[in-house]
Amino acid sequence: MNLPDSKELQDLIKGCRKNDRKAQERLFKMSYPLALTVCRRYTRDLEEAQSVVNEGMLKVFRELDQYSPELSFGGWVRRIMVNTSIDNFRRNKRHLDRYSELDYEVPLNHFEEDILDKISAEEILTLVRELPPAYQMVFSLYAVEGYTHREIAEKLGISEGTSKSNYSKARAKMQKAIASLSTIKQQQHG
Repeated sequence: MNLPDSKELQDLIKGCRKNDRKAQERLFKMSYPLALTVCRRYTRDLEEAQSVVNEGMLKVFRELDQYSPELSFGGWVRRIMVNTSIDNFRRNKRHLDRYSELDYEVPLNHFEEDILDKISAEEILTLVRELPPAYQMVFSLYAVEGYTHREIAEKLGISEGTSKSNYSKARAKMQKAIASLSTIKQQQHG
């Protein structure tokens, strides 16, 4: 997030609080890349992520009076985007496929330590997006945002055991997908 210096940021926020359209537009454009990056972790596609960003940015503007200059503005926006993504997930949870597939977990006896060095961040993000929605949400909240399973359970309205189970299954699927991708890359370059 390309933030102006703190005085300029505070002036921009003051302008937004006074409904200055130019200040609002500048703050939106400045916050958009971070907001979209966060929301992409929790959504199935770009269109859904953009919708969540728009909803989240409305909250940012509505809650600007609650922002304190002692806080990192980027961190504050990030938290709003994560919470907006969670709200979106909860709203859509009843509409999501139940993924009745049987999960045959294949133990990975050999998971190369350097596999992640061979895979780009964008490829990993793509693999996360391919997880079933419930797995994707729990995986991102736990592995990326650092929430505990108890906190995830409370936020998503599921049991702590379900959170742990979804994370475990997501992690296994990610390991399998990363190993497959790594094998494909080795074959292409080997």
